[in-house]
Amino acid sequence: MSQRFPVYLLLDTSGSMRGEPITSVNIGLRAMMASLRQQHHALESVYLSIVTFDSLIKEVLPLTALKNLVLPDIVCPESGATFLGEGLAHICQKVDKELRVGSSGDAQPLLFIMTDGKPSDTLAYSEVLDEVKRRPFAKIIACAAGHKADATALQRLTDTVVSLDTMDSSTFSQFFQWVSATVSANQQTSNSALPPPPAEINIVI
Repeated sequence: MSQRFPVYLLLDTSGSMRGEPITSVNIGLRAMMASLRQQHHALESVYLSIVTFDSLIKEVLPLTALKNLVLPDIVCPESGATFLGEGLAHICQKVDKELRVGSSGDAQPLLFIMTDGKPSDTLAYSEVLDEVKRRPFAKIIACAAGHKADATALQRLTDTVVSLDTMDSSTFSQFFQWVSATVSANQQTSNSALPPPPAEINIVI
């Protein structure tokens, strides 16, 4: 049995994501799945989990082997806050419960975060930052989607922040295919450099 390679996605489903943005996210996720499934090593060992955050935190996909995975449709409420702090706290709880440690344990997981705004729960967000950094993530990659996203807040969490100028299906497809390439690169060699992003993705410095 090959070593599990867990990948966690934490996705913003606040009210501002309703309509074309969340439709585009679903298209992008399907593009990511298609890309990963073409890679034999990913098919054998990648485990994916998706958590969404608005005013509520929802685990829409428990940690599931890629080869057994049925991708759910991500939906948005008509309105909702951006409880990113609570979402990150939930990810920490999942990692503590799910990650196998030891000589035959899991590979270091990856965490991808996507938001089009800024945390509504600013105190919870501030308090959870150190908790996230204490977990054994190989990389934390945050995406600030659209012009209203607060990249500065995300930089408090990770040095690896990217931004998307537009939130259409083409851009999200490019982003999630880049996620797929990042998963593949890190699976084959830990602490590898990020693959070069497509033109639609800007690295925030």
